[in-house]
Amino acid sequence: MLQSRALVIALILLLSTTLPEVQSKSIFEKDRRDLLAIPEAIASYFYEAVNKVSPKVSQFLSDTIQSPTVIAARQRLAKEANKVSIMFEQLIEKIKNLWYTKVLGY
Repeated sequence: MLQSRALVIALILLLSTTLPEVQSKSIFEKDRRDLLAIPEAIASYFYEAVNKVSPKVSQFLSDTIQSPTVIAARQRLAKEANKVSIMFEQLIEKIKNLWYTKVLGY
């Protein structure tokens, strides 16, 4: 039971990067391409809550998050999220261009 809970916690933290960095980032900055900001913030708050209750479990989570397998998965996820974000920005630019040329007639 404890192992499955630890696995769930590790999966939640999978989406996070360095925990202190999350609180310094603004989610709504213009030109922000990080789609993982909200899951990172949630994971950060979750980690802080676990750390207050049980530092031993939070240390286990910290060690798990720094394992090579988890780091590789996080990097892959971040890379793919960045690609999707860039494609979404390009789509928005095309829609703006279409709106200005076809609808407004500029």
